[in-house]
Amino acid sequence: MIIDLRSDTVTAPDERMRIAMASAVVADDVLDHDPTMRRLEETVADLLGVEAALWVPSGSMGNVIALMVHLRRGDRFLAPYAAHVLANELGAGAWLAGGMPEPLAWDAGPGRISVESLRAAIGGPVPYHGLNTTLLCLENTHNAAGGAVTPPDEHAHLVATAREAGLTVHLDGARLWNASVALGVPPAALTVGADTVQVCLSKGLGAPVGSVVAGSSSFVTEARRVRKMLGGGVRQGGVLAAAGLIALENIESLADDHRNARMLADGLTALGWDVSPPQTNIVMASVPDVEHALTGLHRIGVLATPMAGRVRFVTHRDVSSDDIVEALRRLEKE
Repeated sequence: MIIDLRSDTVTAPDERMRIAMASAVVADDVLDHDPTMRRLEETVADLLGVEAALWVPSGSMGNVIALMVHLRRGDRFLAPYAAHVLANELGAGAWLAGGMPEPLAWDAGPGRISVESLRAAIGGPVPYHGLNTTLLCLENTHNAAGGAVTPPDEHAHLVATAREAGLTVHLDGARLWNASVALGVPPAALTVGADTVQVCLSKGLGAPVGSVVAGSSSFVTEARRVRKMLGGGVRQGGVLAAAGLIALENIESLADDHRNARMLADGLTALGWDVSPPQTNIVMASVPDVEHALTGLHRIGVLATPMAGRVRFVTHRDVSSDDIVEALRRLEKE
């Protein structure tokens, strides 16, 4: 049996989700706004504490839509080092949105930036031939930092600093649900002050496809146009939105994934691996040779991925605590 810890995106829709998809009330979402899609968007907007929301096929599309709306060509935008919008979206922030990305070092902890470094990066007035810094992109949880969480007070201080300087703020919350569960706060507590936010339904929550980008009603009106430009308009999208609605009922179960991640991290540490304690569902292990480690894991039927020079394991709803015990047993025998 393969134990797949490559990502929480490998989750498959369960039987209840498949039934909901098969029986969804649908209409042409481009022409009439599919009713199930509308219900999903309104539900997510309420959860995030914003006016409106828009379903998109992927988190990457949600992020680039936000950047395309917020940026003018040549505008500089800031983001923590190795943020998804910088490292994992094929340069779409520059290529499609026309922005000049500027990574900020993690000086407040893994994946986190301080108010002081943000203020310094924003700087003061620039000559006409200088770059206009207009956007801050935050990520919670930070994927490459091992699912690192930014607490609500820290988020609020960063947002306030950015807004005082006239910057717009976009939050990549692909795993915001994980941060919410880890901190024991509502998702809306982690979006305060952000102009826009993107959240995924297709990771630990188990939907087969889909994310949501959200913000003001005027933003969503423009975002709908940009989504169409990018080819993201769907017809009977209620089939996919129905899966998203069921996925939202799985938020609290993410706590199980977090427990399994801690179990895995503790077990790996006991076996001599150099592991960073996980805050959510991502376990990062430092090894002398990443490719050699991945090959060895594959040989015993445990799948992981390389990330930021380390081996990344991601727990999810399709991997049980028994599976974690079995993975550790195989490693111990190896």
